[in-house]
Amino acid sequence: MGSKWRKARMALGLNLCVYLPKTLEDSSPSSLDSEERLSDAALLSPANLGSSRPPTPSPSSYGLKLSRSGSKSSSKQTCSICLTKMKQGGGQALFTAECSHSFHFHCIASNVKHGNQICPVCRAKWKEIPVQGPTADPSPGRAPIGPVGWPQNDALMTVVRRLPPPRRDLSQRHIVPLFPAAEPGIFNDDESLDHQTVAAERSSSNKNSADENFFRTIEIKTYPEVSAVTKSESFDNFTVLVNLKAAASTTTQNPSRNQSSLPQFSQNRRAPVDLVTVLDISGSMAGTKLALLKRAMGFVIQNLGSNDRLSVIAFSSTARRLFPLRRMTDTGRQQALQAVNSLVANGGTNIAEGLRKGGKILEDRRGKNPVASIILLSDGQDTYTVSGSAANQAQPNYQLLLPLSIHSGDNTGFQIPVHAFGFGADHDASSMHSISEISGGTFSFIETEAVIQDAFAQCIGGLLSVVVQELQVEVECVNTNVCLGSLKAGSYPSRVMVGGRKGSIDVGDLYAEEERDFLVSVNVPAEFSSNLTSLIKVRCIYKDPLAKEMATLESEEVGIERPAVAGQVVVSIEVDRQRNRLHAAEAMAQARAAAERGDLAGAALILEDCRRVLSETVSAKSNDRLCVALDAELKEMQERMASRHVYEASGRAYILSGLSSHSWQRATARGDSTDGSSLVQSYQTPSMVEMLTRSQAMLLGSPSAQRHIRPLCSQPKPR
Repeated sequence: MGSKWRKARMALGLNLCVYLPKTLEDSSPSSLDSEERLSDAALLSPANLGSSRPPTPSPSSYGLKLSRSGSKSSSKQTCSICLTKMKQGGGQALFTAECSHSFHFHCIASNVKHGNQICPVCRAKWKEIPVQGPTADPSPGRAPIGPVGWPQNDALMTVVRRLPPPRRDLSQRHIVPLFPAAEPGIFNDDESLDHQTVAAERSSSNKNSADENFFRTIEIKTYPEVSAVTKSESFDNFTVLVNLKAAASTTTQNPSRNQSSLPQFSQNRRAPVDLVTVLDISGSMAGTKLALLKRAMGFVIQNLGSNDRLSVIAFSSTARRLFPLRRMTDTGRQQALQAVNSLVANGGTNIAEGLRKGGKILEDRRGKNPVASIILLSDGQDTYTVSGSAANQAQPNYQLLLPLSIHSGDNTGFQIPVHAFGFGADHDASSMHSISEISGGTFSFIETEAVIQDAFAQCIGGLLSVVVQELQVEVECVNTNVCLGSLKAGSYPSRVMVGGRKGSIDVGDLYAEEERDFLVSVNVPAEFSSNLTSLIKVRCIYKDPLAKEMATLESEEVGIERPAVAGQVVVSIEVDRQRNRLHAAEAMAQARAAAERGDLAGAALILEDCRRVLSETVSAKSNDRLCVALDAELKEMQERMASRHVYEASGRAYILSGLSSHSWQRATARGDSTDGSSLVQSYQTPSMVEMLTRSQAMLLGSPSAQRHIRPLCSQPKPR
């Protein structure tokens, strides 16, 4: 027996596995929460998430594993986490749990390290858990390195009790988990950027900037509401539409110098991203919700590039960082998948603490990728910050949920946008919308659980295609008798200078091929001395995210003809279309305010009146697609105000996600609509469509998934 004990002690010292027999109190597998509960290990396994980065994943490789029971026989030969074969004597330590399922020791040790003591296969709660021992002879002054070479600064730590003298029954040796180690006061442990790649991209950007074919990043178009006004006429509110469109993100072969279209960016030149996901793992997320969230996060992880960096914050009653900001190389993706797969749902909902740590990661990082963003997902209401502060307030102060690093209030543009996702019928749509609105992000409503991956896919499709940053639009009057009246820019900060000669709009980032439309109101004086009146000119000042250089682009002067005799007046359909969009958005905001006062009938009447007005416009009479889509969206909102219960369950969130989309002119997920005339996809870019297609190719490979999923359709922006 002594020799067996020496082997066991040697195994522990060499990071090998010791077989732990069952204890007297066996844990029985917990029952599934739903008829088709997803297996966490299967969802995030390489077999389901594909190889490192397939360009077009095959549906069969991404099928959902909705089986009621896991195969214990197969799990003895195959590790249920990495899905590779296990063989005794094959050079890898194995671990067999008390429920009889087996895993590679380094795979399951990573799960345990992050606090998961539940079997990934049968969901049994373990009483005895494995531990990854310290590596031999660590380098002086360096942090311990985990299985994939990452410093374990804030991982859950474990320890083995001092082993007593050898006994016959090894089942008395227990591995005891300790509380999480204290997180560092400053999150400056982010993985270094790939400086060689950054330098190469910057050099390539500078070279392309000098190329004659690479002449601009933004295209500016202007449309006066009518092209001619008689000499004797004057207007106080004459409208000019300013349309901006960013360049594409794929290469074009030998672009013609005479083409008016924009040059296209190469995808390998895109700006790398620092992304922090702040995920709700409170008790209400248990079961299928958490499994689907893990699958969606697996999709995000697999579609980030090696220069993109990711960190994950999990919050319930408190918040913890699963791992520092790390590059998504093959090794990085493996570690991230294991960390996400270790999540267990329990506790309350402390959104403020999750956002505080998420903002701190981006604020404290040593290196900075050009693009930075936070994705927030929650299915509940903050029970720690807003609920307490709002006890004596009529309206909760949702700004308390955001750290100062996210909302600086200096009107110089949003540095860390939070893209918020409200999950299910019980989330606080008002707080999630406020969080996104204050930070400059978008709010999406995920009504059906299974579309969460599509919603994430659409979001990262945009984040991974940023081609313009810090965009500011300046409007200046050319004619000394012309003054600016207003700038209608939605949620974008805008201002008209004293005297009305100049105005500006802070736009921020643009995704590849993304468009922005702003309505500029000016006065038009009578003009008898000329046949042309010049009104305004537009200037765009922005930063190239790769070259990190500022650029300026000016439009031609916008003017109108001044004939002596009035001819046929032709109203610009482009201007009319955007007026309809703004009118619909204003009606949505008014209807929402009425509904919050309890006047659902009045709210529905506001939407009905807006539909009637839209039907009489030039766009509607021309069967404009955008006008048709707006009418369908307003009708959907009316139906979601049928009763107080319906409004509370989905109407409020649906309207707020619509308002978020229109105010930022950016795509959001809304409910589970697949109606072809829906405006859900009105602001989608090709990069978003491509990522959605990739996501749906994964999901539609399983008959079980097809019963649950109503995929977000891919439809270009109606024009």
